[in-house]
Amino acid sequence: MAAAIAAAAPDAPATGVDWKKGTVTPGGGVAETVAQLRRTRGKNKNPTKEQVAIRFDRDVLDSFQAGGPGWQTRMNAALKEWLQEHAPRKTRAAAKAGR
Repeated sequence: MAAAIAAAAPDAPATGVDWKKGTVTPGGGVAETVAQLRRTRGKNKNPTKEQVAIRFDRDVLDSFQAGGPGWQTRMNAALKEWLQEHAPRKTRAAAKAGR
């Protein structure tokens, strides 16, 4: 097997690694690549949404998920539409503030 690898790539050392499946990254080595990956995404400084845990009936969830990717965005839009059609109730923050 090593002979087959050496024959396929005469300049490469016979390590048994299939380099065709490798990923090319920008120069600088592993440490630089990891540093670049960490820089690409940071903490959301001004979040517009809040992550919560919530439970839905299976049929409601299945219905939104059947539409494919973006189901959470569609569910958020449906809830916003519902809020526009119904009178807003006291929010938790308003209730805590005594309003």
